[in-house]
Amino acid sequence: MSAEEQQHSTWRFLLGFIVPNLLAIALIGLTVLITKGSGDYIFAEFVIIPMLMGMVSAWFWRYGESSKTLRPLHLFINCIIGALLSAIFLKEGYICLLIASPLALGFMAIGSYSARKLLEYRNNTLNVSVMILLMFIFIADARSNHTYENEVSDEIIINAPPEKVWPNVVAFKPIKQENKYWLFKIGMPSPMATTVTGYRNGAGRKCIFSNGYIFDEKIVDFEPNHKLTFDIIDQPRDPEIMGHIDIERGQFLLRDNGNGTTTLIGNSWYKLYVFPVWYYDIWAQSITRNVHFRVMKHIKEISEKN
Repeated sequence: MSAEEQQHSTWRFLLGFIVPNLLAIALIGLTVLITKGSGDYIFAEFVIIPMLMGMVSAWFWRYGESSKTLRPLHLFINCIIGALLSAIFLKEGYICLLIASPLALGFMAIGSYSARKLLEYRNNTLNVSVMILLMFIFIADARSNHTYENEVSDEIIINAPPEKVWPNVVAFKPIKQENKYWLFKIGMPSPMATTVTGYRNGAGRKCIFSNGYIFDEKIVDFEPNHKLTFDIIDQPRDPEIMGHIDIERGQFLLRDNGNGTTTLIGNSWYKLYVFPVWYYDIWAQSITRNVHFRVMKHIKEISEKN
């Protein structure tokens, strides 16, 4: 290979990183325009854009600048570049990027593989048709309404009657147990303590998380020894939370088992702003359940000691 050919080969290889990420930035900007800045992170941004990135990379690397054995590494590097750009321009937190990256990388790989197969047919009409179809899906998704709400419920048995459990449900002292959930261990805020301004409907309640984050709450259903329901009226402006999920309501139910024990049930209602929900709701449910159990296990421990 001549020096000039080597230069062209290197340039094509680099364009396989540069152009896909520039395309992604342009399409995300287009998404903001179409959705009129709704703030939702839609299906197209985590599925269609990564697929298009993979296809564009495959087109630049079609002459072998990226060998089959190294291509997964090169796609991974593209994913890292995309994550860094998201951190810079979209102000995304590192935990959100960690959660989103496997999805983006997977569809980037699908796009790359599909493009290589399409290029084997040497049919430009087919190639253009596939790109148009993907862009049509992208625009249709951006113009669609995106709404998703869910409830997560968990329960635990406490070896104490409801009247001993109840005071620790309404408010509890700081949790001293070590975090076991891996996302909490790497920096995601975890529940630490709760305070109240009164023991009645309409009273204020604060759920204090690690890093000093506070969820401001209002008690809307106060039935001593039976039920505590509270609305979330303000949540922290943390990059791992804002624009991704709103915790709308929480609830604790106490069920007397008639044998000196209590079944404590924790319910949470939330609204999700990241799609596809079949992927992100798995994470939302996992995080919510671990918040539940961290709090409820603490309530269990202090209730059984009294």
